[in-house]
Amino acid sequence: MLRITKPKNARSKRALKVREAKVVENPKTAIFVRGSQTSQPVLDLLKDFYALKRTNAINFSKKNQIHPFDDETTIEFFSRKNDASLFAVGLHSKKRPHNFIIGRTFDYQVLDMMELGIENLKSISEFGTKGCAVGMKPLMIFNGEAFNQSEELEKLKNLLLDFFHGETSDQIALEGLEYVISVTAGPPDANGDVGRVYFRTYLVRKKKSGVRQPRVELEEMGPSVDFVLRRSRFALDDVWKQATKVPKELKERKVKNVSYDGLGDKYGRIHMGNQQLDKIQTRKVKALKSPNKRAAEANAYLEDGDQQQQQQPLSSKKHKPTAAITIDTV
Repeated sequence: MLRITKPKNARSKRALKVREAKVVENPKTAIFVRGSQTSQPVLDLLKDFYALKRTNAINFSKKNQIHPFDDETTIEFFSRKNDASLFAVGLHSKKRPHNFIIGRTFDYQVLDMMELGIENLKSISEFGTKGCAVGMKPLMIFNGEAFNQSEELEKLKNLLLDFFHGETSDQIALEGLEYVISVTAGPPDANGDVGRVYFRTYLVRKKKSGVRQPRVELEEMGPSVDFVLRRSRFALDDVWKQATKVPKELKERKVKNVSYDGLGDKYGRIHMGNQQLDKIQTRKVKALKSPNKRAAEANAYLEDGDQQQQQQPLSSKKHKPTAAITIDTV
């Protein structure tokens, strides 16, 4: 392994600062390594994957004595030296012909990897297309219920999404959607094991439609390959939990009493105290009053009338006044 030393000048200090942990990480770099023995399908697939992954990719043109499933030190050395967290290795042997290994590292240690067999490969050059522009992010489609039922296919889906993720962007330009990667899980084989996985790549052709939105057509671009799942090595639970830990700065703060539905509409909950409905001012209509309130008012009215009768003296009875008549005599 490389020795970690203190920076001696400003240049080495900047290089070490780039490799430090960040809240928002840089786009992941992938290294493409050629084994000691390879075949033409393996070389073509490495070349095509390198073309799709650029500019965040490093291609090793020389042969290397590397076997990730038997010895991880070589791939970890390359990962630390090139500051790369993704890798693809091409090998070929009589026992495992046309072998393609993809994986990723965490803290320059192998996190997980999967070994795939190559069948029915058609490279980009065989389709006669120029391919997509450099640095474009693909649209990825995963077809088949097996991706949610099989642990191996679920890991493969997560690995491919991480491999072609690229830079994170808040906005998407329509012109930037240039190609689509379609991954289809085939039916299980006779033994009930995971079947083949069909990897296809299409160019997005935008043609005139007479309206503002263009008419979209897909044209096969390549590479087109059938994968056969062989060996796999997954991360331990504690290591996986540490690798997928989200920084506190990126966690969404939960707002109390606020929720969202499936369509993104925002809902709020208001907490109110005990409402005294008897004291609420409403229209003075008997029909709007509650029965209890009407009964209470009737009892109060009767009690007030009884008290007034008891307090009134007997001599206070009212009599009709008599008119005085004056008679003048002549």
